[in-house]
Amino acid sequence: MNAFLHTLRTQRWDDHRYYHHSRINQTLHLISAISFLVAYVWLWIDPAVAALIGWGISMVTRQSGHFFFEPKGYDHVNQATHEYKEAIKVGYNLRRKTVLMALWAAIPVLLWWDPDFFGWLQPHSDNWGFWRNVGWLWLWLAIGGLLFRVVQLWWTHNALTALAWATKILTDPFHDIKLYHRAPLHLWRGQRLDGEQRAG
Repeated sequence: MNAFLHTLRTQRWDDHRYYHHSRINQTLHLISAISFLVAYVWLWIDPAVAALIGWGISMVTRQSGHFFFEPKGYDHVNQATHEYKEAIKVGYNLRRKTVLMALWAAIPVLLWWDPDFFGWLQPHSDNWGFWRNVGWLWLWLAIGGLLFRVVQLWWTHNALTALAWATKILTDPFHDIKLYHRAPLHLWRGQRLDGEQRAG
């Protein structure tokens, strides 16, 4: 148990220090975290709606922060290049995220083209039915993306790394609120990066 908690803490710290310098990114992660908690509640009420919230709000805000606002140059604080950080990233680095988000964006298009999605779904009869089916497919994409990376990490690293990463991902909304609840205030005060030294 101590090894597991140590691995989880290390993954969380590496994720924060390497990938969350931008106060805009941190603020978007706060919005993402709050909406993920709403999605967690909706999982018990309507899983398709939960997936629409999770992907349509939470993932869009979260990944927008990484793709558009996080610095990609040399990290003077951690003395690491962007390429190095991408190479050692335990979870989804930007290349893997690009593939995941492409699949996410393709699902509504494929569903519009084939309403029963190759025989997996009851075809929709109205717009809400269409989006509910999108929600179900997005839910399976989330589960598949999580399990795929867990199996990869289990194979390339070990079970401890894989299970710690899965735990980190599922509990990130709680942790992000704790870490980034003051980010909007810092942004309001004009601080674009986490600490003046990060401007490096």
